[in-house]
Amino acid sequence: MTADTYVGAIDQGTTGTRFMVFDHDGTVVAEAYETHEQRYPEPGWVEHDPLEIWENTKTVVRSALADAGVEADRLAAIGVTNQRETTLLWDRETGKPVYNAVVWQDRRTTDRVEQLEDEGKAELIREKTGLQPDAYFSATKAEWLLENADPIKTQRARPADLRARAADGEILFGTVDSWLVYNLTGQHVTDVTNASRTMLFDIHEMAWDDDLLAEFDVPRACLPEVRPSSDEEYYGTTDPEGFLGAAVPVAGALGDQQAALFGQTCFDAGDAKNTYGTGSFFLMNTGDEPVDSDHGLLTTVGFQRSGEPVRYALEGSIFATGAAIEWLGDVTLVEDAAETEALARSVDSTDGVYVVPAFTGLGAPHWDPRARGTIVGMTRGTRREHIVRATLESIAYQTRDVAEAMVADCGLELDDLRVDGGAVKNNYLCQLQADVLGADIVRPEVDETTALGAAYAAGLAVGYWEDVDELRDNWRVDRRFRPEMDAATADARYDRWSEAVERSRDWARDDA
Repeated sequence: MTADTYVGAIDQGTTGTRFMVFDHDGTVVAEAYETHEQRYPEPGWVEHDPLEIWENTKTVVRSALADAGVEADRLAAIGVTNQRETTLLWDRETGKPVYNAVVWQDRRTTDRVEQLEDEGKAELIREKTGLQPDAYFSATKAEWLLENADPIKTQRARPADLRARAADGEILFGTVDSWLVYNLTGQHVTDVTNASRTMLFDIHEMAWDDDLLAEFDVPRACLPEVRPSSDEEYYGTTDPEGFLGAAVPVAGALGDQQAALFGQTCFDAGDAKNTYGTGSFFLMNTGDEPVDSDHGLLTTVGFQRSGEPVRYALEGSIFATGAAIEWLGDVTLVEDAAETEALARSVDSTDGVYVVPAFTGLGAPHWDPRARGTIVGMTRGTRREHIVRATLESIAYQTRDVAEAMVADCGLELDDLRVDGGAVKNNYLCQLQADVLGADIVRPEVDETTALGAAYAAGLAVGYWEDVDELRDNWRVDRRFRPEMDAATADARYDRWSEAVERSRDWARDDA
């Protein structure tokens, strides 16, 4: 099967969509990428156009295959990975969205989450889902859409209520993986990892939960079928009359962070990775039993292969890391992200400046939706180089916040951390992360491990790779960064960071 055949991966992220083609060695044969518009209709709101995402998906798939000179019928399988929690509704008959997708960063349902806390329901939600109730997850987004999306946009003859139509199965709910798989195959499915991020799914029973569906008034009939991440029965096949012109199995899907865990071959308990994207997501494989967190982390589904037990993970979700670097460009402190390394190296320190990039609140382990971006310690001598360096340092400090919580929950020491994502091309950041964390940072040769994980999941399902040992053999180290900073110095700077975080908290108030 592997001779002259490949596996493709659609990596649909927060800022754009990528398609990558991999060979049996896990080497990238071709790739293409398109960005999509970020929509901010009100402060704290973030939306994407699902139709733009689908059109971009078709564009990058065609482009990458053309660049590689690979016909679609030489794809053994396609895997999908996606920005998690981002939520949309669409019409089953027309396939058209009823509203824009509400993005994971969106904070419009913060008041609803605080209501859940005030009503004492947070602990029950944590017990069932492993998640800290937050506007980040899909449940309150789906609730908002069902209450507020314009029924006229469904373009149906009868002006029926969206929720009533959802209860009849005419309106479908999904995260972005479901949207893409539906457009690729016509099937309404999701995988266990994406289901586990909705705040509607019991990760112990591995099923949609009736109590949570009732709480958020989400009809069961609109929900996708939940399948393994690597599915030997496939989610479906592409239409040979469609844009690919071939029937290709769509056989794997994982939320982006779980896909990176899989792509980093973190198949054993204790293996850990951190992905530096728009946000950063630190996951540790905890085996086939979920580990409850007492330190602000999430318990989530790591992955599942057909016929095998679910593998769980602890996760620390950091909302703004790559987004913090983008912000530097937004305010014209840099013209290009590549500048940040040289600017940070041009000064010996931040000169006492700390940046807390809590633009949409703080994630793990703080979980403060009302925290806001803060810069402390500035003087008349502060220059842009100090702010740029402090912004990079904030990425490393936020990762240590999560690492300390993870060690406390698991009782395991972190000797090394596998890293991936666009920001790890920055050698300064990788070295800084090793210094702040006091652990080795290991960067693989293929740093787009999110797409690789989706390809691995799909390829395993169709027998393109025989077992996970083949995948371990494919994983190759590009560079290992070892701690160089004195531990006492790193601890002192981290303590000051913690003080800066406290100054950012509980800032965004309705009466302010």
